[in-house]
Amino acid sequence: MKAHLLNYLQINWIAMSKVAAIVLFSVFVGYIFKKIIFAYFTKVAKNTKTQLDDIVIATSGPHIIFWSMLIGSYFAFSAVQLPGLNFPLINKALISLWIISATLLTSNFTALLIKTYTNNDALKLPSSSLIENTAKIVIIALGVLMLLSHLGVSIAPLLTALGVGSLAVALALQETLSNLFAGFHILASKQILTGDYIKTDGGQEGVVLDIGWRSTRIKQLNNNIVIIPNSKLASSTVVNFDQIEREMAASVDCSVSYTSNLDFVEKVALEVASQTIKALPDALCSTDPVLRFTSFGDSAISFKVVFRIKQFSEQYLLTHEFIKRLHKRFNQENIEIPFPQRVVYLKKEV
Repeated sequence: MKAHLLNYLQINWIAMSKVAAIVLFSVFVGYIFKKIIFAYFTKVAKNTKTQLDDIVIATSGPHIIFWSMLIGSYFAFSAVQLPGLNFPLINKALISLWIISATLLTSNFTALLIKTYTNNDALKLPSSSLIENTAKIVIIALGVLMLLSHLGVSIAPLLTALGVGSLAVALALQETLSNLFAGFHILASKQILTGDYIKTDGGQEGVVLDIGWRSTRIKQLNNNIVIIPNSKLASSTVVNFDQIEREMAASVDCSVSYTSNLDFVEKVALEVASQTIKALPDALCSTDPVLRFTSFGDSAISFKVVFRIKQFSEQYLLTHEFIKRLHKRFNQENIEIPFPQRVVYLKKEV
């Protein structure tokens, strides 16, 4: 009896050693493939014009060794006969692991594909984490259903239960669902896109960083982040400074005294404006600046100098530089920038 038991353990030990050796060898092969062949494909993909191959490589790379291990495990257990081994059960477990890996790969591939091509300015597609996360959730849900079907779990009762339970979830998450559908509405309308500079009727303004499933994040010029619920943003009056195009007019208000020669003032101001354009080529468009006198004020004649700038945030640097240069030039030319003043007549009583 004892000799029979030792013989049984010895046979099992040899068989398990073979299985372990085959699995370890398959992992080694996968490692070598990833370090040599896959690395070569990575270099080749970087030199191609399309980004699709880069996405495939980036998402499939982490799974190569795992896939190699699954393939090695399948051949190991099918080639080595172990007493009492339930190969169909092991095969089902390996296929389940393969489904999980393929689901994660597909979800990551889809999310990266959406992110890459929605950030392409030529395609003009709305970019948002809401679209990426929704695509990942749908793919993972399909993967779970495939896994349950493979394991022999009936999907029909589960779908029925989810349908009934969704009513209770919808009532409990009204506000969240409102923000979710508002986010889809914002993206579908393309009236607000990531990267746009907007201003809401509540006074919040900045660059749209992301439109999520619940809220929209806006980065202000002082680098603070404003988080606005999607439903509130969808119902707000919003000024979008980047649509239809980002280029816009920016004006600087100025004034001179009534004794000034307005033709000379116009000439000097436009010269300073041209110098500012040369000093800030990345901020300003090549369009020539325009000067227009606007009103007779209480103590001065007012005028505007209008520039074409590339985007809304550039107006602050423009105003800063132009005022410095114009003030210096007006002082050199003895052009007066008057202080507010009033003439008061006192009536003397007789």
